[in-house]
Amino acid sequence: MKIVITGANGQLGRALQDALSSHDLLALDHAALDVSNRDAVRAAIVAAKPDVVIHPAAWTNTTGCEEDHERAMLVNAEGARYVAEAARETGAAMLHVSTNEVFNGEKAVPYNEDDSTNPINAYGRSKLAGEESVRETLPEHYIVRTSWLYGPGRESFPEKILAAAHDQKKLRGVTDEVASPTLTLDLAGAIVKLIETNAYGTYHLANAGECSRKEWAEEVLRLTGVDVPVEAATQADFGSPVRKPPYSTLANNRAAKLGITLRPWREALREYIGSEIASQSRALA
Repeated sequence: MKIVITGANGQLGRALQDALSSHDLLALDHAALDVSNRDAVRAAIVAAKPDVVIHPAAWTNTTGCEEDHERAMLVNAEGARYVAEAARETGAAMLHVSTNEVFNGEKAVPYNEDDSTNPINAYGRSKLAGEESVRETLPEHYIVRTSWLYGPGRESFPEKILAAAHDQKKLRGVTDEVASPTLTLDLAGAIVKLIETNAYGTYHLANAGECSRKEWAEEVLRLTGVDVPVEAATQADFGSPVRKPPYSTLANNRAAKLGITLRPWREALREYIGSEIASQSRALA
C-alpha cells in the first residue's frame, strides 16, 4: 500500500513510520509540507498517488490556539480540508487524527463516537472544524479521536513530571481533568489495523481506562521509584488561559467491534518507562 503521512516528524508521525515500515511510505514533515498551503498540499499528494493519506499534522499548542484563533483554524480545519480535497482528487482514502477535546467534558461516563460535540477551547473548536471538513469533502475517511499522547521522540508528560520531580520537593497535579493517557506506539499500531478494514467512519482509539492528571503523575513517579508527593490542584489553581474538558475519556466501541483494542494505560506506561526513560528514572531515584 502507498501511504502518505503528514506531520511525519511529530510524535505520532514517527510512531506511524515505524509501524508502517513494510509499506511504501512518503513521510512529509512540516518543512516538506505546510498543510496550511492548499497548493502545496495538492501538489504533494496528487504527485504521490497514495492509497491512503494519514493526517496527524496539527497545531496542538492549546495556549497558542487560544491566542490565535485564526491560525488554529487555518492549520487544524482548513489544513484538514486541503488534505481531504487532494486525497479525493487522487482517489485515496484519508485517516484524520482528532482529539478528545471536541467534547465539553460534562459527561460522567466515557464518550461514545456519536455523542454530541461541544468544544470549550479554541484548539477543540479548530479540531472539530477539521473533522467536519473531512466529512464534507471525502466519503472514504477515517476520523480517529485520541487523548493525552506521549511517546518516544519528544519530551511529553512523563518526562516533564520526572524533570519537575528532580527540581522540586513536591508537585501539584490537576484532579479536574480526566481522560486516557495514550502511548503513540499503541495508537499507531491500532491505526495500521484500521486502515486495512475499509470500514470508514469515526473512531475512538485511546489506551483503556482513565485517570486524572494527578493520578498519571503519581503513576509515573511510582513506576520510577521517585518519592515526591503530588498535591491535588484544579485547573483554576494553575491559572491557565485554556479551559480543558474536565472529563473526556473516550469509549472505543466501533473499533472494538472490528477487533481493534488498546491495552490499559497503566500497562502501556509501565512498558514505556521501562524501555524509554529508565536511565532518567535511575538518576532521579
